[in-house]
This record gives sequence, C-alpha cells and structure tokens, in this order.
Amino acid sequence: MNFSAAAPAVADPLRAAPATGAVDRVPVWVLLRGLSRESGHWGIFPEHLLRELRLLQPASQLLLLDLPGTGTLRRQASPTQVSAIVDACRAELQRRGVVGPVSMVGMSLGGAVLTDWANRYPDEVEAGVLINPSLRPFSELFRRPRPLNYLGLALLSLSRFSARLREERVLSLTTRLTPTQAVIDRWVELQRQHPLGVRNTARQLLASVRYRASRTRPAAPMLLLCSKADSLVDWRCSQAISRAWGAPLRLHTKAGHDLPLDDPQWVARAVAEWLRDRSIQGVGPGEWH
Repeated sequence: MNFSAAAPAVADPLRAAPATGAVDRVPVWVLLRGLSRESGHWGIFPEHLLRELRLLQPASQLLLLDLPGTGTLRRQASPTQVSAIVDACRAELQRRGVVGPVSMVGMSLGGAVLTDWANRYPDEVEAGVLINPSLRPFSELFRRPRPLNYLGLALLSLSRFSARLREERVLSLTTRLTPTQAVIDRWVELQRQHPLGVRNTARQLLASVRYRASRTRPAAPMLLLCSKADSLVDWRCSQAISRAWGAPLRLHTKAGHDLPLDDPQWVARAVAEWLRDRSIQGVGPGEWH
C-alpha cells in the first residue's frame, strides 16, 4: 500500500485544527499502545502532545490506533506475529482514509509494531518515537524484559481478579508517579466497555516474545524515550538501541514503564524539542541527520 500525498480524513478523537489557505498534506501522528492496553489508556498524554505539535505543525492531527484484539477492535483475533499486527494496522489506516507518510509514537509492544512498520514499509513512516521499547537483540544483555515483573503483568491480564483489583496491580507495576485514585475509575470503565480477552492477551504476548528487530536502523528517524525507574524493561535496552542506530535518547529518572501516564508533559515536550531541533538544523522530513 503506497500512501499518497493528499490531506487525510482522519477519524480523530481530538478534533483537528482547521486548515487555512493552501495545504499540501496534513501531518498525522499515529499513537500505538502496548501489551493488552487500548488507546484509552493514553490518558491525557494525547492532549499534551497535540498542543505541542500544533506549535510547530498547526494542522497536526492525532490518530489513536487500537491494536487488533484491544479496545474497539477487541473482537478481532490478535495476530501472533508483530509483522501481521503491522499489516492489520496498515489496513485500518487505509479503511479510515489515512494517507501519508505518517509519524508514529509507539510504547512497549507498540514500539515493536512501529519498528517493524518502519523497516518493511519505509515510505509510509516519516518519523518515530519509541517509548520504553524492549527489542531483541538489543535487550538480550539486560534480561529482556525483567522476567518476573513482566510475567506478573501478563498473568494479571489472564487472571480472574476483579477488574478494579487487576487494574490497581497493573498500575503498581507500570507507574511510579501516578496516584491510583487519579486513573483507576477510568481504567475500570475501559474494562467494562471493552473487556480484555484472555486469548488475545496471550497472543499479543507471544507476538512480543517472538519479535526480533534488525540491528540496522530504520529509514525513518527515531527518538528514544525511556524511564530509568521502569521495573518491566531495563532502560539500558533503549541505550543500546540508541548507540546502534545513532538515535537520540532522552532519559526520565523517576517515571515507571508507563511514561506517558506518569509524565505526559515531559514526553510531549521531548517530542516537540526533537522536532524543533531537527528544524533548526535544517534536517528534512524522513532524514536522520
């Protein structure tokens, strides 16, 4: 699927700013969440990101895309290969009328999807932001992921605990700065609206374990954001990716695995500063340096 250079009609939960005058192409940013999480789990991060992006790209739009088997796509069978998840997401973008290339933000499993997408379809990805990624072969020296905690997270998704208790325990594993009471009601409501499927959780976990990224950097420029206090993925995995690809790395010293939930303003500013620096340096869209 080759994306054309027209302005997309995006089914965007955050309404796009109206364009004025002649417009070549509306910048679209696609957000991809992680294992067993849906787009609703981004919290207020998309609002912060959109605000920062529109200071640089006034017509920017966000598309919060659920992976197959989660959220609004919960009735679909989640593929057991990251490459197949990518193909399903590409088909969903096409169905929504999105034309590109697009920029992407991928967290955890979403980061693997973004990486594979950029490697296999380089003309479709203009830029990428990886948040706390755990990618083989870079993670193998750092106990990818920290096995007991990551297994515990997966087992929670498969457990028969009440939705509230399960979500409270997920929060305790994935956050460091977010008070439980600030988001727990919303997370329980998401579970009620889009019940988490045990089978799809297991299939997503299998896809994550199977995936192996290329040591060669993707064609699209990448920014790495990671949390030093992440108890699921060792931050040195991001450091290893940064060194192998020559990609810039920003490190948060206090946040947990769910960095956009713990500090959404920090993440949004980091993305905007990266884009601003690239513009000042005269680096064009899709170029590394």
